[in-house]
Amino acid sequence: MLFLPINAGIGGFWPLLIVFVLAFPITYLAHRGLARLIYSSNTPESSITDVIGEHFGALAGKVFTVIYFFAVYTILIMYAVAITNTAQSFITHQLAMAEPPRSLVAIVLILGLMFIVRFGQRLIMRVMSTLVYPFIISLIFMALFLIPHWNGAILQTVSFSATGDTQGIILSLWMTFPVLVMSFNHYPIISPMVVRQKQRYGLALAEGKCAQIQRYGILLMTVVVLFFVLSCVLSLSPQQLTEAKAQNLSILSYLANQYDTPIIAWLSPIIAFVAITKSFLGHYIGAYESLRDLILEAAAARGKKPGIRLVDAVILVFMVLTCWFAAYKNPSILGIIECISGPAGAAILLLLPMYAIHKLPVLAPWRGKASNVFVTLIGLITVSAIFYGMFQ
Repeated sequence: MLFLPINAGIGGFWPLLIVFVLAFPITYLAHRGLARLIYSSNTPESSITDVIGEHFGALAGKVFTVIYFFAVYTILIMYAVAITNTAQSFITHQLAMAEPPRSLVAIVLILGLMFIVRFGQRLIMRVMSTLVYPFIISLIFMALFLIPHWNGAILQTVSFSATGDTQGIILSLWMTFPVLVMSFNHYPIISPMVVRQKQRYGLALAEGKCAQIQRYGILLMTVVVLFFVLSCVLSLSPQQLTEAKAQNLSILSYLANQYDTPIIAWLSPIIAFVAITKSFLGHYIGAYESLRDLILEAAAARGKKPGIRLVDAVILVFMVLTCWFAAYKNPSILGIIECISGPAGAAILLLLPMYAIHKLPVLAPWRGKASNVFVTLIGLITVSAIFYGMFQ
């Protein structure tokens, strides 16, 4: 979400318009389809991995677990880079201090995040739920505070002839879809939500309750985020957004460095820290569980049964070292989203549920819908972005 204004605005008016028109239908229809797939299991406790194994076989379940881990893990890598860049920018610009060694900042931040993780999922969920409403309020406040800084430079790109780069605009439109899907994605929490509603309301009522929660929750999320995106884009020019991308900063860190206003300069990095921390912790749960399952299944195939403490230690060391190394090397965050996380997430969130609806008898009542064609088309466009990353 902190990078959506950059990608949506960097190509000018038209990618921004696409985001505003498609954000809610893509997010709602895609997550509703995934919830229906999970809901299709007769076992209340079945997670998404269990459902895939139940409907498509054990091998498909294992393949899905690998893809799921890869998708969520790359998001962790992205957030490790993002929080390090946010800290570096805050130290040098807001605190006016000499830039510390990047490797040191990265390891301190990663260890701090892992320290929170070690307290368990219950604390993580409590922290995340506590931060939701303050985070929403802070985004609205920032969007309102930026209104006096609106300049409308992006409106100069309405005309294709004015920009003189039709190919660049089309490429920006294409690359906007992975960032759009990633910015509003919350598929790691769909499985726990459906399981919770099935346990609470029973199989007969769970689907309707899940749809209601998703409809209003996603509507609130898209309205707030789109208002924030609009305010950020109208406050900056496409050239400034290009500079933000080159600096590998979130939109909030760039705004903090761009304006001398104390509120923006100090509040923006704090909001960015909270947002990145919240997202990192939320995705860590999915990455941990999928990697744990892969390790246990691989060990079982060799006739071994490692202790859960050993598995936890291996995962922790792996996560710390790889996240630290990625944060130190500082790869392009938007590059990761556009060519890895976005396409992989789209395969899980958009294409998998539509394939299941087409193939599984239990999901037959939802076949033949125009929304299925729409979600599939968006999924194919988003997944195709991975080929741009391979051949650019």
